[in-house]
Amino acid sequence: MTQEDAPLGEFDLIRRFFTDIGAARSDVELGVGDDAALLRMPSGADLVAAVDTIVAGRHFPDGSDPRSIGHRALAVNLSDLAAMGATPAWATLALTLPSVDAGWLERFSRGLSDLAGAHRVALVGGDTTAGHLTVSVQILGHVERGTALRRSGGCAGDLLLVTGTLGDAGAGLALVRASHTTGDAAAAAALIQRFEYPSPRVEFGIAMRGIATAAMDLSDGLAGDLPKLASASGLAAHVDIERLPLSAALSAVTDLQQARDWALGAGDDYELLLAVPPRNCEKAVSIAARLNLRLSAIGELRPGGGVTWALNGRESAPPGQGFDHFRRASTQITV
Repeated sequence: MTQEDAPLGEFDLIRRFFTDIGAARSDVELGVGDDAALLRMPSGADLVAAVDTIVAGRHFPDGSDPRSIGHRALAVNLSDLAAMGATPAWATLALTLPSVDAGWLERFSRGLSDLAGAHRVALVGGDTTAGHLTVSVQILGHVERGTALRRSGGCAGDLLLVTGTLGDAGAGLALVRASHTTGDAAAAAALIQRFEYPSPRVEFGIAMRGIATAAMDLSDGLAGDLPKLASASGLAAHVDIERLPLSAALSAVTDLQQARDWALGAGDDYELLLAVPPRNCEKAVSIAARLNLRLSAIGELRPGGGVTWALNGRESAPPGQGFDHFRRASTQITV
């Protein structure tokens, strides 16, 4: 047996696969390998922290490409920081594995590291243990003191804007699970890519500080997430369903009703939902265009409470209320 083939212990695993993950940052005084990390915060900044856990069979299908799992574990956290307008900096990882598979770990760490490097995030610590495949990532970032975007800042008359297109990840998951089929291989591949490799809108979120009054990321579906933003802002919200941005790939694999159902309820898109005063919309659109990012107005905030939905001027109701881990929901796999 060669040294390469020898069974890996916990500390060998960490040293081989999780040292020097992501960016090399000068603000990391002490990273992977000690009891805790030592990090230097910028002067005049607020610390922003988020954590998400993804579980095999719950957030991603069993047998998923480990590179995608590594990517998604970090992406869902980056999306949370994007919604706050924060700059990501550091991450920790808690990884529970049913067994040690060097090939699996190589692909998982590559997916994690590629996305971390793209956003200048350094992995600075974590833990490994044995059990059902579970990945928890905590991300830490910063924002200039007092400038973070929140869900609670919306004002009556603000327009509701969403980045990108909605429903793609829901369709991608349905295709992965074979609960939906299509003969359009190119469209199917694009939708599966949207589920397996979501693109957190970090740069746009940072740019929306001082432009948007409120923001959140769309992880549980628009029908589930919008009421949270409206409630936090103490307002009602209205959406015109025909204005939901749908991709060409989504339209190619299903009818318009199903596409809208996925856009409203499926979740896992990790796009941003923002409340923006009309006077700031032109600036938001210009920034989105510079980033080659689609930005769509879908409704507005109004005085009152609750959310109303209309389709071509007539009252309508979404197919579900988004995902909730502890009740029946529109999808079985989401974050």
